[in-house]
Amino acid sequence: MAISKADEAELAAKFAVMRPFLGERGWRVYLGTEANMLGYGGIAAVARASGASEATVAAGAAEARDPGALARLPPGVSRRAGAGRPRAEGAQPGLRDELDGLLEEGRRGDPVSAVTWNVLSLRDIARQLTLRGFPVSKDTVARLMHEAGYSLRGMAKVLEGKQHEDRDLQFGNINAEIARAVEEGEPVISVDGKKKEQLGAYGRNGASWRPAGEPVKVLSHDFKGKDTVTACPYGIYDIAANRGFASVGTSHDTAAFAVNAIRRWWQGEGCLRYPRATRLLVTCDAGGANDHRSHQWKDQLAVLAEQTGLRVEVMHFPPGTSKWNKIEHRLFCHVTRTWRARPLMTVDDAVAGIAATVTAQGLKCTAVRDDGDYPAGRKVPPARVRDLERRYVERSAFHGEWNYALLPVPRPAGPQPEPGPPPAGPDPALVAGLAALAGIGDLRELRSRAALDQAAAREHRLTLERGSARPLRGSPGGYRGSGGYGKLSEEAVLAAAACRIRLRTPWALLARLLGVHPSSISVPGTTAIPVLEKHGIIPRPGTPRITTAAALLEHAAAAGITLAIPGTTPRQAETRQTE
Repeated sequence: MAISKADEAELAAKFAVMRPFLGERGWRVYLGTEANMLGYGGIAAVARASGASEATVAAGAAEARDPGALARLPPGVSRRAGAGRPRAEGAQPGLRDELDGLLEEGRRGDPVSAVTWNVLSLRDIARQLTLRGFPVSKDTVARLMHEAGYSLRGMAKVLEGKQHEDRDLQFGNINAEIARAVEEGEPVISVDGKKKEQLGAYGRNGASWRPAGEPVKVLSHDFKGKDTVTACPYGIYDIAANRGFASVGTSHDTAAFAVNAIRRWWQGEGCLRYPRATRLLVTCDAGGANDHRSHQWKDQLAVLAEQTGLRVEVMHFPPGTSKWNKIEHRLFCHVTRTWRARPLMTVDDAVAGIAATVTAQGLKCTAVRDDGDYPAGRKVPPARVRDLERRYVERSAFHGEWNYALLPVPRPAGPQPEPGPPPAGPDPALVAGLAALAGIGDLRELRSRAALDQAAAREHRLTLERGSARPLRGSPGGYRGSGGYGKLSEEAVLAAAACRIRLRTPWALLARLLGVHPSSISVPGTTAIPVLEKHGIIPRPGTPRITTAAALLEHAAAAGITLAIPGTTPRQAETRQTE
């Protein structure tokens, strides 16, 4: 009996309903039952309606006619042993060995370590195996690699690089001091600077609940524009009270900005929460704005200690261990969660996001905006650094560079040492000889002409290094009016700069001749070069380049100039000239 198209359509509708509820074995037998009921032509009709092959329908029909065949298969097994296409490794002997060799070629890592990885992709491995006579798909390669113990893994940030030998001792020291301070009711804060954030329609990681089809639209790239403002959050986490505080600025992440954030926390919350406090324990990492080597960090903390009357105790985590700072996993991670999937358009958006941060463990946050200007590159005058060490800083016997305190009342100033004689400078005859080699006839006259320009250039350089104008005379770190550059006179700097211009002499050679460090002549000499060029000292065509002391002596002898190099006798100088 012929089977019509309408009957096949009904079968197809029935199969579509039943297919999700049947496994491979039940589906096969069900198709065979329908084919047996249709009689002649049923196998082909069922195959067309179900999309299965005629062989599958025929096998199901045979099993439906012989119920004993079903009982011969174990429960949960759909096929007889050996049925189905053989696996690639069974059909291609040697495939596993070839794969192991290929993985060994692409393996990276320490051969002795258990941590190894492979740089080849699945498609690369499948392509290489095919070229070697073992055609396989990437899915087969993935299965074989899983069986060999490989899996897709991301990188785990657990290696801390070189560890300090006293790392664990410092951790124990910090924990003990925190416990003691909390027990005594003294404030303990964990501080650090959070990652800087670009303000504007920039994308952020994460997802948030929004109406379907209405995502937040942001820029397709994260490149910083010319007018993009960067927010610099600095956080304070009160360990005992489980309270967070952040100051968000748009200037620079400097020590002055960091200490001002601590000051605002104390004035707004700390002094109210700890009215009887006598000391403040600050835990922080060893870099950034709170770098343990920063003079400005200690200078600003000393000012804070005097203003608040607190003994400010600082304990730094060893280098490379900042992730153990409590603020990282008690405050900053929750702020990042609050900020997820929302662009920070303005500073107020960043402040509001931090202030809205709460957790089920009771964390609450306060955020303020800091519109102050904190220029980068400012240096603490050397006199102030010495005064800090003598009167304000009290270092611990155990790693005093990590553990120290700033006193609210400085120690009395001791007697100041008498100033010693000024350091001896280079030989005036040597300076005059270098000037003559560079074509300067009267060095004193050139100095008098260039004095004003040279003083202005020097003052400009020092102002850039300090980050501020020169202190007044007599103030700590003030200018003494020496008229020189350490051991070098202004004439020596001009003579060396002239040799640099006309003889192209390296700064290192000039420093050796003048008896100073290379930076002691290269820094002021570089500033003096534009001054000399303004007064006509410019390169001369055809002048040889002098790069060694022997070449300098030879050039001086050819010009009839006597040049006495320090530490060299006249006989040695004569020998060098003839070498």
